[in-house]
Amino acid sequence: MMQQQRSFVSPLLSGVFCQCTPEDISSGSDPGGGVDSASVTPPKFWDCPTGARTCELSRPCGSAHCSEADQEHRLKVLFQILDVNKDGGICVNDLTIGLKKLGVHRTENELMKVVKAGDKDLDGQLDFEEFVHYLRDHEKKLRLVFKSLDRKNDGCIDSQEIMQSLRDLGVSISEQQAQKILNSMDKNGTMTIDWTEWRDYHLMHPADNIPEIILYWKHSTIFDVGESMLVPDEFTAEERKTGVWWRHLVAGGGAGAVSRTCTAPLDRLKVLMQVHASRSNSMSMAGGFANMIKEGGMRSLWRGNGMNVIKIAPESAIKFMAYEQIKWLIGSDQEALGILERLVAGSLAGAIAQSSIYPMEVLKTRLALRRTGQYGGIVDCARHILRKEGMAAFYKGYVPNMLGIIPYAGIDLAVYETLKNAWLQRYATDSADPGVFVLLACGTTSSTCGQLASYPLALVRTRMQAQATQEGGPQMTMSGLFRHIVQTEGPTGLYRGLAPNFMKVIPAVSISYVVYEHLKTSLGVQSR
Repeated sequence: MMQQQRSFVSPLLSGVFCQCTPEDISSGSDPGGGVDSASVTPPKFWDCPTGARTCELSRPCGSAHCSEADQEHRLKVLFQILDVNKDGGICVNDLTIGLKKLGVHRTENELMKVVKAGDKDLDGQLDFEEFVHYLRDHEKKLRLVFKSLDRKNDGCIDSQEIMQSLRDLGVSISEQQAQKILNSMDKNGTMTIDWTEWRDYHLMHPADNIPEIILYWKHSTIFDVGESMLVPDEFTAEERKTGVWWRHLVAGGGAGAVSRTCTAPLDRLKVLMQVHASRSNSMSMAGGFANMIKEGGMRSLWRGNGMNVIKIAPESAIKFMAYEQIKWLIGSDQEALGILERLVAGSLAGAIAQSSIYPMEVLKTRLALRRTGQYGGIVDCARHILRKEGMAAFYKGYVPNMLGIIPYAGIDLAVYETLKNAWLQRYATDSADPGVFVLLACGTTSSTCGQLASYPLALVRTRMQAQATQEGGPQMTMSGLFRHIVQTEGPTGLYRGLAPNFMKVIPAVSISYVVYEHLKTSLGVQSR
C-alpha cells in the first residue's frame, strides 16, 4: 500500500527545505544539538555525508515533528530558492536557474506555461500566493490522474495498468513500451510507480503537458449535431501511426449520418422558419410540420437530408487534415493544444473545410425549401442554380457563415472548459475521468451556448442562400438583411427557428453517441 506523504511539495525537493519548523528544532527535539532558528537565513546549504547538498534546516534531527512539517514555512523556503533575483516574484528565468540547482530540468516552453497557468495578475511572474495556489491545484490534478490509473487501488501503478489505461483511450502499446514509460518514473527499482514517484516525475510540469489529463479531459467534438462549425477532435501520435484516427473519423461520420437523418424533420422545419416565418406569417412548430406533410407527404420531412449526409465525409476529412497542418504551422510541440491554440487552429480548419464544401450547404438549403416536383434531385438542383444564377449563387451567405465560426468555436470551448473545471474542483475526488454523462452534459451545454451566440449569423446565411427561391424578393447584402430583419421583425426576428434547432440537440447528441460507440466496437476501436 502506498505510504501516505504529509509533505505537499515533492520529495525530490525535500532536501532543500526544513523537515521541521525552526520552533521544533530550537525546542530541543534535535538530538544532534539543533539549529538556532535565529541564526539561519534560508536557503543556506551544508554538505551531507551522503553527498546531498542540503538546506541547513534539514539536518536530520530525528524529531517526531518532521513528518508534521509546517507546509507554509517549507513552501516559503522553496519559493526563496526559486526566486533567484530576490524580487519577490518567480519568472521563467528564475525557474530555469532555480530548478537546475535542484536537479530538475524543464524546457523554456514548459516553464512559460507554468508561469502563465499560475499568473493571475498577468504581471509575467508568480508571487508567493500565486506560486502556492498553482502547486496545490497542480497536485490535485496529478492525484486525480494517479487514482484513475491505479486500477487495482493498491497505491502503485504497474505496466499492465499503464497498458490498460492507454488502451481505453484508443492507444495500443506493447508491454516493452509500457515498461519504458514506467522506468522513466521508477526511482526505487520496484518496477511500479507510487504516488511519490508520480509526483516527482511531473513536478513543475504545466498541467496540460501531462498526456493522461489531456486525454481524459479532451473535448471530443466527434458527436455530430448537424452543425459544421465544431472544433476537430485531436488524436495522439500513436493513434495517427496505428490508424486508429481514421476509425474514429469513420465511426464519427456514420454516427453523424444517423443522427442527422433522425433529426432531419426538425432541421428542415428550422430552415423553413428561418426563411418564411415573420410577424405577418407566424409559423408554429405544429403548423410547420402540418404544412410540410400536407404539401409533400411524410417523405417531404427529409428534404435536403441527402445532401446533409453526403457532405459529412469530405467536410470531416478536410477539417481534420487542415487542423493537423495548422497545428504544425503554429509550432505546437505538444500532443494537445491549449485552449487559445485550439480555438485558432479549430476556427481556421473549420473555415477551410467550410470554404471547400460551401456549395453543398447552398444545395442543402435549396433542397430543403423546394416544392414538390421543383427539382429532379441534387444534380438537377445544382444545374438549375448554375443556369439561372451563375457560380456566385453557390457562395451566397458565405461571409456570415465564416463570421459565425468565431463566436461558435470560442464560446463552445470557453463554456466547456469552464464547466469541466467547475466539475473537477467540486466533485472529482477519486478519478480524473468524469464519465459519459458529465462529458455529454458539458458538451451539449457548450454547443448550445455556441449556437445561441452564432444563430443570428446562421439565420442571415440561410436567408441569403434562399433569396432566389422567393419570387420577386429583393437580393440583399448581409448588413442589409440584418437591418431589414431588425426593422420589420424586431431583435427576436434574428432567432426564428431557434426552438426546433435546440430541440434537436439532445436527441442528436444521444443518438450520435450510441451509434458512435457501436461503430467503434465494430471497427475494433476501444472506448475512450
